[in-house]
Amino acid sequence: MHIIDFVLTMNVLLLGSGGREHALAWKMAQSKKLSHLFIAPGNAGTNSVGTNVPIDPGNFELISQFIVEHQIQLVVIGPEAPLVSGLVDTLANRFPDLPVIGPKASGAQLEGSKAFSKAFMHRHHIPTAAYREFTADTLEEGLTYLDNLSLPIVLKADGLAAGKGVIICQDRAEAKEEFNDMLKGKFGKASEKVVIEEFLDGIEFSVFVLTDGTHYKILPVAKDYKRIGEGDTGLNTGGMGSISPVPFVDADLMKKVEQTIIQPTVAGITRDGLEYKGFIFFGLINVSGRPMVIEYNCRMGDPETQSVLPRLQNDLIDLLLATANGSLDQHSIVTDPRTVASVVMVSGGYPGAYQKGKVITGMKLFEDGMLFHAGTKLSEEGIVTDGGRVLAVTSYGTSIGDAVSKSRSRAEKISFEGAYFRRDIGFDLI
Repeated sequence: MHIIDFVLTMNVLLLGSGGREHALAWKMAQSKKLSHLFIAPGNAGTNSVGTNVPIDPGNFELISQFIVEHQIQLVVIGPEAPLVSGLVDTLANRFPDLPVIGPKASGAQLEGSKAFSKAFMHRHHIPTAAYREFTADTLEEGLTYLDNLSLPIVLKADGLAAGKGVIICQDRAEAKEEFNDMLKGKFGKASEKVVIEEFLDGIEFSVFVLTDGTHYKILPVAKDYKRIGEGDTGLNTGGMGSISPVPFVDADLMKKVEQTIIQPTVAGITRDGLEYKGFIFFGLINVSGRPMVIEYNCRMGDPETQSVLPRLQNDLIDLLLATANGSLDQHSIVTDPRTVASVVMVSGGYPGAYQKGKVITGMKLFEDGMLFHAGTKLSEEGIVTDGGRVLAVTSYGTSIGDAVSKSRSRAEKISFEGAYFRRDIGFDLI
């Protein structure tokens, strides 16, 4: 290795173990600036593009020790829990000059508290559904409020609930029962406060930006599919697949998104003194041509990341360093024009009870696509399932139909006991 190469390359630590993290690791591994990539704890897929290390992202002490011992020069935090818990604050205190991607706890409240994010949107005039928040002390007031809302009704646990804290109720009796159960601990501490929202009728899509706290760059737009059943039926899951780009998100709609949502959000982060250097996920809905915010996430989405990053042609580490040092305005996003479709394979029984440890076969490399691991691990028997969402089969195509068809045919060649995937990802866009 030349001296100049050594100077320009760095050791990177990525935290997380899901499909999002495998996609991030896969993209960072392509960078000429990378010396060594460590993933904590990672999965069976991340191990092929870096080195997995058995550290829980919630163990701030072990993470700090690892940073010192392995001379880490960039930290990228994938999941939301350590961000909401203040990992960035801890690292900033211990390593003031270390670039870390992710907001401090103040900024992570945009995801960590539904009530906080709704108040933020209201304060900065960002379009979102009308809402009220309630606690056990105001339960009766909340029940009265439910009597006056149009159906369906949306109930949201205020805190992090592993993607399961949102309930859409089709009748008032159901809404009152769920509201009561939530305030009595259905989602633990996450539902000690409950946000009741009006229902927005439209089609959802996901927009991602990188922000250095002042400037921002918009990444490729995506749409995910959350229901377990084909035709968007059945229980809500973390996500059964994703598509990028999204045909109905044209230049006119994106102009509205940028002017009415992205710009006031980034300006609001600055105005409110929230310390934010990282990804913002905007969960949006198009209501008769008007984009509105359903939710913020303080990190990339899963499984959208598996469709977004394959379309990003920039060096990801370059963008992340610019995010950390405040120079994002000096970069332009370069996007692959092809369509990307990700089809998620899940364990039998998901999103309910499921078994782990099922041997996976048929995972061969293929052209025009990649296989992103989520709930997998290495065992003596080979690669086995280790979660509800197991794999994201991702393909490039000339159209949504072409890309989905490729991912579907490849998923059919992969096998594990109880394997299931939706064959209709993108059905509403074709």
